[in-house]
Amino acid sequence: MRRYKTAVFGTGFVGRVHLEGIRRLGNVEVAAIAASGKEKAERLAAELNVEKADADYRRILEDRTLDAVHICTPNALHLPMVLDALRAGKHVLCEKPLAMSTAEARQMADVAGQTKLRNCTFHNLRYYPMVQHMRRMREDGNLGEILAVQGTYSQDWLLYDTDWNWRLDSKANGPSRTLADIGSHWCDMAEHVTGLRITSLCADLQTFHKKRKRPKGSIETFAGKKLAPDEYDEVSIDTEDFGAVVFRMGERTRGAFTASQISAGRKNRLNIEVYGTKAGVSWDQERPDELWIGHRNSPNQVIVKDPSLLKEKARSYADLPGGHSEGYDDTFKQVFRRFYASIGDAGAEPEYPQFVDGLRQLTILESEMESNKKRGWVDVPAFQAASA
Repeated sequence: MRRYKTAVFGTGFVGRVHLEGIRRLGNVEVAAIAASGKEKAERLAAELNVEKADADYRRILEDRTLDAVHICTPNALHLPMVLDALRAGKHVLCEKPLAMSTAEARQMADVAGQTKLRNCTFHNLRYYPMVQHMRRMREDGNLGEILAVQGTYSQDWLLYDTDWNWRLDSKANGPSRTLADIGSHWCDMAEHVTGLRITSLCADLQTFHKKRKRPKGSIETFAGKKLAPDEYDEVSIDTEDFGAVVFRMGERTRGAFTASQISAGRKNRLNIEVYGTKAGVSWDQERPDELWIGHRNSPNQVIVKDPSLLKEKARSYADLPGGHSEGYDDTFKQVFRRFYASIGDAGAEPEYPQFVDGLRQLTILESEMESNKKRGWVDVPAFQAASA
């Protein structure tokens, strides 16, 4: 098995999950870490026994033995890091949303195409075994014609005005927060499972906390719940806490979803329901090993993940036998495995979302922003996106 050397840029919540997922592959060495501060990078590198650490990612890119990089930084840094990495001859896996705008994402996709390097937008939530089983049910005709798609992505980690994260700063995150951060995951999954494309939509966004109390020190994602009142500064907020979207998939299929970061008690619940003329399916990320299958004239079912009983094309997305749970961190491993396998096989068709898919989701996002601004329906620009 060919071995690879990679680097991780960004050491926050998701960067650490990337680091752990890479190390589970066995044939990929994390050779370097880049963080916002050299001391921070060196501390994590020492903890994980990584050889190199630096605050300047460009020095890491000078290493000719490096095969790839994982970009896990705030969104505003994605464009320069992606372009610099591609031009340094590195394959790139970048967190979503891919960029701050469609213009940036298109530039990334163009350069990736010119360099012919492997590129991945990290929509990892496709990779739960039961999500893949849903997709294969649709491909095999078990659902019939898709009539309706609905659901939510709900969290509560920004419920209070004292909750803070870099994503609340539009200069670092972009003009949308909730729909960009988690709504894009939902839309990517809806299109992936159904094989259909969102063609038009109507969106309503709401910022419940116009002002928030920003901690005076740095706070990691999903953390910072117990600070004292004198540890905050009050700042204005210009991105949404909640979004509701009604959409069309072509002439016949209809759908709706909400994305929320203020839903008390919901820690990380992506729920998607797909209803066809033969059957319906419903999946919940907080119960990832279960899939509800609904029937009109026979009893409904709840099936539990078991690779031996999954659709044949879904089996490779599960590594553990029935009764052994596979969750969020396992989706990272599944993406990484396919990404690095494609580096070693120049002729292989990518089995993961590419930069053009990240551009696709930003196209939907900008349509949602436009719809909310004009308070009406807008068409989503169409283009062909690679989708594995």
